[in-house]
Amino acid sequence: MKHIFLKKNKEQFIYRQHPYIFSGAIAHQVEGIEIGDVVEVKNKQGEFLAIAHFHPGSLALRVLSFQPIEINDEFWLKKISKAYHLRKSNQEQLLEETNCFRLVHGEGDFLPGLIIDIYDTTAVIQCHTIGMLRQVSTITKTLIQVIGDSLTHIYHKSADVISKEYMVENEYLYGDDSAIDIIAKEHGLSYQIDIKDGQKTGFFLDQRQSRKIIQSYVKGKSVLNTFCYTGGFSISALAAGARSVHSVDQSKSALAILNKNIALNNFQDKDHQSSAMDVLAFLKENSQKYDVIVVDPPAYTKSKARRHKAVQAYKRLNAEAIRHIKPNGIIFTFSCSQAVDVPLFYNTIQAAAIETGRQIRILNILQQPFDHPVSIYCQEKRYLKGLVISVD
Repeated sequence: MKHIFLKKNKEQFIYRQHPYIFSGAIAHQVEGIEIGDVVEVKNKQGEFLAIAHFHPGSLALRVLSFQPIEINDEFWLKKISKAYHLRKSNQEQLLEETNCFRLVHGEGDFLPGLIIDIYDTTAVIQCHTIGMLRQVSTITKTLIQVIGDSLTHIYHKSADVISKEYMVENEYLYGDDSAIDIIAKEHGLSYQIDIKDGQKTGFFLDQRQSRKIIQSYVKGKSVLNTFCYTGGFSISALAAGARSVHSVDQSKSALAILNKNIALNNFQDKDHQSSAMDVLAFLKENSQKYDVIVVDPPAYTKSKARRHKAVQAYKRLNAEAIRHIKPNGIIFTFSCSQAVDVPLFYNTIQAAAIETGRQIRILNILQQPFDHPVSIYCQEKRYLKGLVISVD
């Protein structure tokens, strides 16, 4: 195994078990190390610190182990088995009513750069680093070993998150690669999952907990679901007895799947309408007011350098939502921008409230569910933040 040495006094992050080592901490490396290589990290005195994937750039090393072990088949079996059993031990949320969940959540499962989502009998692998990309065959073999016969398909979907220069192709790695219709269940509701062309791995599994919580607020109410994608919050609200639901997203293909989900759940007779347009434009052009509004936009920024513009965008969006809520209405508002931390997000919602002049109270604080765990040593991966607010 090749070695990388850190500068003097730059190993403090390792002692805190943080999985990232930035290029500024590196003193030198042996020749011939290539992107994605597994390397041994040592301090200036040559003492062992960690095993990591190497990637040239600012974030140069992602730690796989703080122990001097070999990254072999046994390593992958142990890591993925542990992640699987963690999910199965929380079975109150993963029984017959829910068969879709995140199996591996990168740093939260001590495998930085790797995402694995399960949709019924299909697994979707997404690699965010070349190091993980080079392990796809081993990961595939391990998944089959861990999950067994209940796993019928494995799809590799990394082309959108790996630089195009590596010419990665999305493809089935296991199972018949002919078109399959994936129908997943969440809280007893059915959703069609488009793993090939859908966003992320096909569905936003991180909102499962919030989709359940919203059902306590919508019975007999009018609901506006902005950035609705394929209708997770919309379907959940209709199932809980919402009087009407209006879904807005600029993606016509996402709304087409939403309509299929309406039919899958036999909600054709429910009062639901959808609009394919920009959410902010919709809010500015539409004068209707609602009892409940969901504001769940995509990440407005992935870097701190652009955080100010993102905060302004969140503020404008939430101010418009507040203007469209009826007295004593409820807003579910979220940010999935990792660069916008919890205090900044709360302050942004406060700024939107001040702009509108309405009295607002926080009823609930929302976050990603248990199958999106956060390492205590890498809390910046607590990316999903949400508030349930009451507007007088």
